[in-house]
Amino acid sequence: MADIAIRAQTNNLALEEMIRGTFSINNSGAYGALLSMPIINIPQSAIMAIHSIQNRAVIANDKMEARPMMYLSLSYDHRLVDGREAVYFLRNVKELIEDPRKMLIDI
Repeated sequence: MADIAIRAQTNNLALEEMIRGTFSINNSGAYGALLSMPIINIPQSAIMAIHSIQNRAVIANDKMEARPMMYLSLSYDHRLVDGREAVYFLRNVKELIEDPRKMLIDI
């Protein structure tokens, strides 16, 4: 994985190495997108899009506050992925983004 990541960052991946995956991550937030719904590329089973982080008005402790928020979206093939499991996966990703310490201490 580390080798592939380094080659991707230095534009040294061959096209053959980027096809036939089962899951993709799309960072449309890097281009300022607030929300999108990515389309699955066959033979992949799912694609998750990460969108830009922007301050949003939220109610916290009975007060309106500006908080950084980001949308995640997940498109998946229902023939391969159960909707319940997909939602649990997306919720888990959300929780790990909100508190990255959970990745280190496995809570």
